[in-house]
Formats: sequence, structure tokens, C-alpha cells
Amino acid sequence: MTLRGRLTAAFLAVVLGPVLLGALFVASTVAAVDRSRSTERLAVAASTVRTSVDALCQQLRATADAVALTADPAVAAAQLVGRGLAAAVLITDVAGQVTYISPGAPSTPWQDCAGSAEGTNGGSHQDAGGPVRALAAQVDLHDRAGTRLGTVTAAQLVDPAFVARLAAVTGVAVTLLDSGASAARVTHTTESRDVRDAVLAAAVGVRGEQVTETNEGRYVRRLGPSDAQPLPLVLSVPSERPPGLHATLVGVVVLAGLLAVLTAWRLARVTTRPLAELAGAVDRVAQGDLTARVPVRSRDELGRLAAAFNRMTRETGSYVAALTSNRDQLRGHLAVLGDTLASTHDLQRILRVILRSAIGATGARAGAVLLVETGGVLVAQCTEGFDGRWPAEEADGSQTLRVPVGVGVVGEVAATGEPQRGRAEPTEAPTGEPRCRTYVAVPFAAPPGGATATLGGPSGPVDEANAAAALGVLALYDRLGADEFDDDDLATLRTFAGHAAVAVDNVRVHEEAQRLSLTDPLTGLWNYRYLRESIRREVERASRFGRMLSVLALDLDRFKDVNDTYGHAAGDTVLAEFARRVRGEIREVDLAFRQGGEEFVLLLPETDARGAAIVAERLGAAVRDTPIAVEAYAGPVLVTVSVGIAVFPDHGSTGREVLEAADDALYAAKAAGRDTYRVAEVRSDLPTREIPVLASAVSPPDGLPRAGQPVQASREPGGPARSDPTVGVPESSLAGPAHARPDSADDTPDSATGAARAGPDAARPGPGGGASSGPHPPRQSRGR
Repeated sequence: MTLRGRLTAAFLAVVLGPVLLGALFVASTVAAVDRSRSTERLAVAASTVRTSVDALCQQLRATADAVALTADPAVAAAQLVGRGLAAAVLITDVAGQVTYISPGAPSTPWQDCAGSAEGTNGGSHQDAGGPVRALAAQVDLHDRAGTRLGTVTAAQLVDPAFVARLAAVTGVAVTLLDSGASAARVTHTTESRDVRDAVLAAAVGVRGEQVTETNEGRYVRRLGPSDAQPLPLVLSVPSERPPGLHATLVGVVVLAGLLAVLTAWRLARVTTRPLAELAGAVDRVAQGDLTARVPVRSRDELGRLAAAFNRMTRETGSYVAALTSNRDQLRGHLAVLGDTLASTHDLQRILRVILRSAIGATGARAGAVLLVETGGVLVAQCTEGFDGRWPAEEADGSQTLRVPVGVGVVGEVAATGEPQRGRAEPTEAPTGEPRCRTYVAVPFAAPPGGATATLGGPSGPVDEANAAAALGVLALYDRLGADEFDDDDLATLRTFAGHAAVAVDNVRVHEEAQRLSLTDPLTGLWNYRYLRESIRREVERASRFGRMLSVLALDLDRFKDVNDTYGHAAGDTVLAEFARRVRGEIREVDLAFRQGGEEFVLLLPETDARGAAIVAERLGAAVRDTPIAVEAYAGPVLVTVSVGIAVFPDHGSTGREVLEAADDALYAAKAAGRDTYRVAEVRSDLPTREIPVLASAVSPPDGLPRAGQPVQASREPGGPARSDPTVGVPESSLAGPAHARPDSADDTPDSATGAARAGPDAARPGPGGGASSGPHPPRQSRGR
């Protein structure tokens, strides 16, 4: 694809992408807001209906009570009906025979507020499945002695006017359905005829009080019958979405696409024309025609580029002869420059390139680049030409240039920040510097605003007077062809020292940025970003070598209560202390991560479920037994931890599956009462393969999966249980961690408990491992 085509495609992507996303966002947002508002309106309407029906039922109960308490119930019933407190009153005796009913009473069935249909002939349910004619409330009638004489039922007519009043109160359309089994028959409704059938069809498919939408754009909700609301109602509201919204959005997108295509074609043509002319001129210059020129058509960036190209060709023509004579030197500089650029973050290589370039530029015989390390000591990072110049050799034969700051020429340069050159005079007390006749030494410091200058260098903060000694010293010895180094050599060396300072600062900034991107700043543990990379790598390693990998998901119990009770500062203290205890309970080869909040994850390579369970018990005891002291509070904070355990490959074939299994086990531990651990259930759908087992092998009593072959355990006096390498255990298994090997069945519970609760000096790993719970100094921690 040509540049014009790429520019056009890029412009279209930049313009049409946001337009399409905006259109989709507007459409989805309008639909979501409309549904949310309609659902809220229906919820308010449903609450209003329940309130209105409940108020009517209370009024009817009060009317029935008033009739039952009078001496002449029939007269009282007529008076109350006349006042409009009820549409009709029905009085029956103990046998269920009607003794009084108000003239013009509604026909049956009457829907009782308690949920049953009442008839007029003594309580029989006539046409109970038909339309609801009235809403009634029934009370018992007693004489003064408390003898039950019958019942009094007060009813209110349920007619179109009643439904219209409900619709007016709620502000939505209301439909009263038949009380029978069919939900498709309407008794009364305020819906218009054109949407009535669609609303009823949608109401049939609604379960409970859910909200659904019809094809005509109305939202429908069923209400009742229930204990609080005995009437079977359907509520509906029209959609508030603007009509023709989708058509408008499609039109906008199409119009924007057409305009974008025209604009992109025009811009690409205008932009690429000067570039095509420049490319043609470049081709002519490449063929040796230095008279090629590019027309300057504008004053923008392309015009300035054309003018600069023309000026470059003119100057190039005048310098061709000089460039030809210095071609070899130019090749050398290009090679050095390419080498430096290729090793941007390799500090040793960068410093060696700078040192060799400085030696070549000044004609020195030897040189060194020294950096200030912790303790105020200058340590050589790279040296050249020091054979036979060392004042002394170490016992192992290695040679290292180490000069304390403030001692000797190099140390004084680092301490004062002032460069020095001259002739070396023999001294009685050697300073550790190489033997030489002449020297020149230049200090270099971090660039202004650099990370090293901000942090104060590797040896801590320095004052402004000694700021030049913050990083190190570039020193050269014994110049060729002259007695001493001159001022030009000093100026040249200062230039190379500046490059060295920038290189050191860039490398340290890169290392610090890399560390911060992979660690949690509060706890110092690895973060979730490094967890995803590590679990993938560890699962691949375990799969390749046929080993197990245990994953522990940890969660502090009720940590929100700590934040709510003591504050977030106390919560941060608890998290930091918990992370410190976790680091103290795991091996150097184990990995600890903070997944987020109070959730942590541990990766235990070459560890089976039993070893992981031991670790979980030890972690729980370490957190539970020692409360965490929080500054500025009267007492310590007592926290516990729940742990979920999953093992690869028993609980998952990928890192994500194992992590999810551990998370499920953590939920099981939470459900079991917290402050405990649970092992994930073995999945039945994982692929399995047959593994030969020794005839003497037996399953462990606890049934937990274990790594390796069964071995016999021997215990040294005063030491932990050790596996006997002579009983069917491969030699490679003996080099693994302690908790990756199965315990013997002969071990007693007391010994297992002792091993699990061993102190920091028990079962320490060898010195070969590095700290894996975060970027901290190497630490020896207990084994399993």
C-alpha cells in the first residue's frame, strides 16, 4: 500500500472509529437510560397500587368492624353504604345464610383482601374464575357475650372507574385481568386498543414482577395477586426513546463516512505530493547528483523540510572532499555509535564503549570508570590496559579497583567534584589505585532532574558542594606521545564523563521503572501484572518437567472491619505486616503476590497439596497467634486469614484454571467459617494418563495428592524429618524443596506439627535461591 493509501486509511480509522463508537454508545446509553427510567416508573407505580389497594382494604375492614359492633347491623350497614365508605355490605349467619345485603350490591365474585373470592349466597364461590366484580373485607359478628353470630363483609365495586382511578394515581396504564387461570382475558383496562393485545401478550410471558418490553415500545410489568395486593393487574408505560433514533444515527455515520473519505483523499494528496518530490530528489542525490533541488511550495513543516534538504545538498557538495578523506574515521565513530545504541540498558557495555572512545580520543594507555557504591567506596565497573598496573591481587586471583571516597587522586576527585590532571608522585602508603606516571580524572554526576540526582545516588543524599561526586569518576592513565594530559584532553574527557553520567542515570531510571511496574508499593510484593506472567511461566515449567505447582489464594478475614474501625492507615499497616509475615513463612523459590486489596496469591513450585496445606496452616498460625500492633491505637489488631489451595495439574491444566480453582477453594474456606484453608476439588474433566506406581506405594491417610514417589522418612536427632534417598526416590527429587517431598506415614502428628511450626532456623533453603516475594535483599526463610 502506498503512503497516500496508508494516510487515507489512517485518517478514516481515526475519524470513523470514534464516530461509530459514539453512535453505538449513544444508542446503547439511550436504550439503557430509557429502560432504567421506565423500570423505575413501574416500580413506583406498583408501590402506589399496593398502597392504594391496602388503604381501600383497611377502609373496608373498618366499615365491616363498625357494622359488627352496632346493635342493629342492617341499619349501620345502610348508613355506611350511604356515606360511600363501601359499595355494599353483606351479613350472614352462622350457617352461612344471607341475613342482609345492601341493595344494588355488585355481583359475585368478590375478591377478598386476604386473597379469596366471596359469593353472595352464604360464602359459596360462584364463578370464582370469572372477572373480579368487587374488593371485599370480611370480619366476624359476635354478640355481647362473645358468641359468634355470623360474618360481616364490606365490598367496594371494582369497575372501569376504579381502574381509571388507579391509572390516574400511578400515572401508568393499568389493566385488570380475570382472576381465573387464563391471563389473556381482560376485565377492565386503560390501554388503547392498538397496544392492548401486545401488552397482554407480553404480560403472559412475564414471570413474577419482572419488566419486559413490547415490540411497540412499551414496558410491561405484572402485579399481584399477592397477600398485600389481591388484584391481578398489569402495568405498562410507553418508551421515552426519541422516534427514529437509530435511523438518525445511521444517517450521521454514513454522512460522516462520506465526508471523511473526501477529506482524507484531499489531505493525502496534498501531503504526499511534496514527499514524492523529495523522494525523487533523494534518489538523484543517492545516484551522485548533488545539484538536485526540491521546490519549496509552502512554509509549513514540509516546506521547511524541502528548504533544509536544499541547504543540505549544497553543504554536502562542499564537504564531499573532506568526508572522503575522513571516511575511515567516520566509519569508526558510526560503529561505536551503533554499539552504544544497541546496548542502551547494558550499563557495563555502555561504560566500556565510552571508556574505549575516551582512550582513543586522548591517546591514553589505560583507563577506568568507577561508580560510587554503598559505603562511600569507588568500585571500578570497567577497566582497560591495567595489566601489570594493579597494586595488589586478591586471594582468589581476581583484580578489583576499589578506592574509598576522599583517598588518593580518584577518591579526592569524587569527594571534591573537581577534575584533576598531572603527574603521579610515589607515596609511602598505597591508595589502591593502579601504578602510573600521568593521570587525568573527571567526576560525573546525574543530569539535573535525573532519578539518581533526586534519590541522592547509591550512597545516600549528598550536599550541593559534593553533588559532582554523586555517581563516579572517569580516569585515564599514561598518555601516549606526551608527558602529561593537557586542557584539551580534560575537555574531551569531560564530554565522555557527561555521556557516562547520562548512561548511568538512564539505566538506573529504567531499572527503577521496571521494579515499580512489577511490585506493589505498599507491601513490596509482586503485583497482579507479574502474577499473570509468573503463573504462566511456572505452569509451563511444571508441565515440562512433570512437577506439581501449588497455588494459594489468601484473603484477610473481615478486613473491611479493620478499615472501618481503625482507619485506612491502620489497614495499610496491617497489609504491610501481613506481607512481611508471608515472606517469613515461604522459601526463596516461592513467589508472593498482592492480587488487589486484601487478596494475596502464593506460587509454590514443586509443592503438592499436602505441602501447600502445611504452608497454609503455618501462615494461619503466624497471622492468628500474633496480633498486629498499629501505631496511635491502644491495642493490637487481631486478624485471621483464609486460604484456598489448588494444585497443577490436579485442579487445572492452565494457570488461569488453577488460579480460579484456588479462588473457589478460598470461597469454600470463607463459607467454612474463615480462619482456615480448603483444597480445591479435583476436576473430573481434566485429561489423565496412567502413571506406573510401585507395588509398595500406598495412598496417604489424608487422601491429599502428593508429588514424587513414596519414600521412607528418617529423622536425625534434633532435626526435621528427611527422606531416605536409597528407597526408590530419584536423585533429582532429593534436590527439591522440603515440602515438595511426601512425608512418611510413620511420622506422628506431633512431628508433623513441629515441622509445620518450626522456627526461622528450621529447614532453611540453600544460598543459591534469590528473593522471590518481591524486590528485597535475599533472605533465608524456613522450608516446609
